[in-house]
Amino acid sequence: MTAEAVRIGVSWGTDARADLRGIDRATAMQILNCIDRYLASRSGDVKKLKPPRTGFRLRCGDYRVFFDNKTENLIEVTAIRHRSEAYR
Repeated sequence: MTAEAVRIGVSWGTDARADLRGIDRATAMQILNCIDRYLASRSGDVKKLKPPRTGFRLRCGDYRVFFDNKTENLIEVTAIRHRSEAYR
């Protein structure tokens, strides 16, 4: 038998919700698919951020999804930024 990955839950911060609403619909759907793929299989271009930043970054095309691990099976999306503005 193969072991299935435990699905990770997601909570959305207020800023992240506003960021997602400000992005065009097609791009927002691509970002949500990218997040869903990460939550389902824990695969994707994820890196731990270096101080002074905290948390992690998931790369979704030209956008960066910033999140923190709240528990082993729950992440909180804190921001979604275009790559040109992500690290300013």
